[in-house]
Amino acid sequence: MDNRMTRTLALLTGLLLGPLVGLNADDNVSATRVSPNSKPTINSPEASTSTTGEATPLNFVIIMVDDMGYEGVSCFGNPYFRTPEIDRLAEEGMRLTDFHSSGTVCSPTRAGLLTGRYQQRAGIEAVIHPRADHPEHRKGLQKSETTFAEVLKKAGYATGIVGKWHQGYPQNSQDYHPQNHGFDEFIGYHSGNIDFVSHVGDHYRHDWWHGRQETSEDGYTTHLVNRYADAFIRRQAMADAPFCLYVAHEAIHNPVQVPGDPVRRTVEKWDRWKWQEHSAEERIAKFKGMTMPLDEGVGQIRKTLVELGIDRNTFVLFFSDNGPAADWPDSDDYRGRKGSIYEGGHKVPAIVWWPGRIEAGTQSNEPLISIDVMPTLLDLAEVTCEVKLDGVSFRDVVLRGKSLPKRALYWASLSNGGGRSEAIRQDEWKLVVLHPKAAPGTFENARTELYNLAEDPGETTSIAERHPARVASMLKQLRSWYADTQVTATEQPGGWLSKQ
Repeated sequence: MDNRMTRTLALLTGLLLGPLVGLNADDNVSATRVSPNSKPTINSPEASTSTTGEATPLNFVIIMVDDMGYEGVSCFGNPYFRTPEIDRLAEEGMRLTDFHSSGTVCSPTRAGLLTGRYQQRAGIEAVIHPRADHPEHRKGLQKSETTFAEVLKKAGYATGIVGKWHQGYPQNSQDYHPQNHGFDEFIGYHSGNIDFVSHVGDHYRHDWWHGRQETSEDGYTTHLVNRYADAFIRRQAMADAPFCLYVAHEAIHNPVQVPGDPVRRTVEKWDRWKWQEHSAEERIAKFKGMTMPLDEGVGQIRKTLVELGIDRNTFVLFFSDNGPAADWPDSDDYRGRKGSIYEGGHKVPAIVWWPGRIEAGTQSNEPLISIDVMPTLLDLAEVTCEVKLDGVSFRDVVLRGKSLPKRALYWASLSNGGGRSEAIRQDEWKLVVLHPKAAPGTFENARTELYNLAEDPGETTSIAERHPARVASMLKQLRSWYADTQVTATEQPGGWLSKQ
């Protein structure tokens, strides 16, 4: 039986999942020049060969979960419960044990992931805030940016996003809509989080969409994300074109709700679940209750790819957008949480899976960052992009066990209150810069800390006073990097220091 017949039979078994509806893509997407020969070729070493002898371009599934710390899953050390499906992904693939998000909170990491550049260049340094009078509220991903979805779409890929967008509120500008950024299809929400039952967003508006149509739909958010991700894969498996699916889970971000819990947020109020009022056992129960549907969804994607006979032609990446929120117990040894430029704020679990190409049960300790995802996808697809990217491809890391050239990694965080903090990492050395009591949005009162991560991975003791020359050199490089991101940074409305 050839692959097409296998896919046909598998699709028929999944028809009850239903198609994605109301998803007419907007033709007016930002221009990206792709080289004439950039379409994936049948001679690509990364293309798989079908039973007919023809090579087919590689598919991509990018799974990003929300607010999951380094030990959020059991294959990375979760001491509270098992995550069998994510563990199986790791058992059949490779764990990336030194993977980092480029941001310490939602919106910045997403902007960096989508563009392959540090998010500071896109003008998205902080959470795009739900409150209309907040300095960061009116910002969003501008159409001048180039995303991996745009480049892959122009190379012949079918593209889709299911779940969280958080790159600008649609009432502020339709330019921020994901279908203006290379995605053919979108089902999900625009805000930072929605009630898992009522789907009311953090801006106190209903926020569940099929394409450009706001849609009322019953269902626990994670279950809906799982269902529509599976449906997208089943449909695209029957098409001639390769696909790229971005699955952006809401879990395990608040509101804290497990399946069966009541509505916590309406358009009038939010009855927030306060972790301070609950025992450790209750917190772990909620943590598990929100994680397991996500785990099941990851397993469903893997099973569907195998069932359809396209698992050996699909590259799957799983990771988190930042460190853990305070709602959950923090079991790892890393300092800091979500919002922090210490390791606990951006060192996250990550897994790559590609049966037959990535050696099963392996791990890589190579320092990687989420802005590396776009260049990796384009490298694997043999697609070129004329936009200069900050990230680098880690294809040879996961396929051939090679190391990347030496480089520095950077973080610059801007809190909801306007507080700034930065960090630079060079090999085992990490410089942290804090700005205590600085005016919002400014870099006043710089205070430096230095850590040797090989000797002190928990960043417990600063040794800045012992290495003044290294501190001065790294601080100069950090400031030079940030200044460079601002030279051509995309103009955004609002901001802490803006008069707009």
